[in-house]
Amino acid sequence: MKLFSIIVPVYNRPDEMSELLESLTHQTDKGFEILVLEDGSSLPCDAVCKRYEDKLDLHYYFMPGTGRSERRNYGMSHAKGEWCILFDSDVIVPPQYIATVRAELAKQPEIDCYGGPDAADDSFNDVQKAINYSMTSIMTTGGIRGAMKNKDKFSPRSFNMGISKKCFEAVGGYKNIISEDIDLSMRIKEAGFKTRLISEAYVYHKRRVDWKKFFRQVNTFGKGRILLNELHPGSMKIVHLMPAAFVVGHLALALALALALILGAGWWSLLLLAPIGLYVLGIFCESLIKNKSVKIALMSIWAAYIQLFGYGLGFLGECFTHKARKANQEQMYRQ
Repeated sequence: MKLFSIIVPVYNRPDEMSELLESLTHQTDKGFEILVLEDGSSLPCDAVCKRYEDKLDLHYYFMPGTGRSERRNYGMSHAKGEWCILFDSDVIVPPQYIATVRAELAKQPEIDCYGGPDAADDSFNDVQKAINYSMTSIMTTGGIRGAMKNKDKFSPRSFNMGISKKCFEAVGGYKNIISEDIDLSMRIKEAGFKTRLISEAYVYHKRRVDWKKFFRQVNTFGKGRILLNELHPGSMKIVHLMPAAFVVGHLALALALALALILGAGWWSLLLLAPIGLYVLGIFCESLIKNKSVKIALMSIWAAYIQLFGYGLGFLGECFTHKARKANQEQMYRQ
């Protein structure tokens, strides 16, 4: 039976690591090892890992002063499996996950790298469910990847991704840059390897549980998109421009409304807000149907605006300042 090696970088998340490891004990397919690679956390998870040593084939590495990419590469280079499965520490894995992946790879042996979608577990709090809605809904562009009909064009992300050892060794693993997982997916495709979405290989992804952290995360994504287009010319698509257009459109509407009020226009000038009202209503209704909660539906509107404004502002800011590009160039030079 083919062995899988699960690679998990972690930093200051012992509680989440406990939930992840517990979920892995319930896998119906036990043919895997786990490599946990921890940076110099002030809240280490070594004690958590020790509790699961008799239940799982678990290997813990403490690597202070290392970046996430470096730890992932170290884990994959020391893995025993033919395939490496990469999870973020904030996921919970359904019991059938490994069995599903094994069956799909057996049916499609030509695949060199796969990715899976994410979902919200019933145990998640309301903020997590609202953020999950925002990150997986077509209304915010987040659900476009997961709804792709051509699954061969899917670009895997490292919160839920598998890569063969052959593919990893050929492309050289992760670079220590912003949006390192998207860069890796692009290099895998450019090297001629095959990627695919396995829709049934989903995980429950907690993402951020704090609005400020969520904004910082998506803001970084926006900056990273500019860098990725420089590293991979032509990779920019129309969908990547939508958050920036969303920001500019809102600013233009606000300016037009202010100008109309200054010039003494009547109440009809408020009709300028109709497109925004329809969009907000669409988010509310879709989230209400998905989450069956008025509170979460209202919070989903806030989450969607944080996502789109955060990404859009990061994208626009990087266009003019190139701060992320300079930081990445300095980091890669030090390597």
